Amino acid sequence: MSGTHSHAHDPARNRRALTAVLAMTATFMVVEAVGGLLTGSLALLADAGHMLSDNVALALALFAFWLSGRPATPNRSFGYKRAEILAALFNGATLVAISVWIFVEAYRRLLDPPEVLGGWMLLIAFAGLCVNAAGAAILLRSGSKSLNLQGALRHVLADALGSAGVIAAALVIVLTGWRYADPLISAGIGLLIVFSSWKLLRDSVNILLEAAPPGMDAAEVGRRMAEQPGVREVHDLHIWTITSGFPALAAHVLVEQDEDCHARRRDLEALLAREYGIEHTTLQVDHAGDHGPHGVRFLPRDPE
Repeated sequence: MSGTHSHAHDPARNRRALTAVLAMTATFMVVEAVGGLLTGSLALLADAGHMLSDNVALALALFAFWLSGRPATPNRSFGYKRAEILAALFNGATLVAISVWIFVEAYRRLLDPPEVLGGWMLLIAFAGLCVNAAGAAILLRSGSKSLNLQGALRHVLADALGSAGVIAAALVIVLTGWRYADPLISAGIGLLIVFSSWKLLRDSVNILLEAAPPGMDAAEVGRRMAEQPGVREVHDLHIWTITSGFPALAAHVLVEQDEDCHARRRDLEALLAREYGIEHTTLQVDHAGDHGPHGVRFLPRDPE
């Protein structure tokens, strides 16, 4: 097993980014709720409720980063690193739930569009868009590939879309008095939120099901390993992801009878790290004939 592994994100930097965004969005949520009560705008109150659910998701993402940083134990050899994947899955599911709520609310408003104060609605929604744009910029600057942080970013972007939709509806109401603009634009925002949640749900479920990392062909990796000098066969190959940016591989390798098992293992570890970015490997290397094959077998290509 290789002694080191690398992560594609800086946990401390991610925590700082999430803390700053959570403080910004939670503060504006209160402003938006008060504004909705003072102006009688149901749209603003609904968007404040949307932000409340997103702030809960951001707080959960922040907690997951803290939990994933807890030290490993003999019974939890990888610590709590999967906690952020669970948080990402929860965030994706809440995005779907939010979109369903938007569809129901949009349908209700189409049946009976409420009176709204378009001017104040426009002003507060514009301020919300600025806050969410600043939050998205902070998360994007972190440059993290963490699914947990990506889930938080999608929530912030969903809030920004909500604010943009409220702005568009407010402009239509102010300029034309057509109150149906609010529910129609809300339904369009709901569709965008559903689409944004798809990749997050897919990637987090794939990690929990221990599928190969996205873009990595396990069969191609097995064949590449089998082509190395001295290797007779590779089987029992497993490639999965512990958490975002932390791929792992385990395999049983059979080498020629006169080969040095330790040298071949080191060569394969170097190959996997160099060509595939897999530094956490568990390779059982034996001489051919000592063990029978199990599972899918990868053999060297026949010389042409």
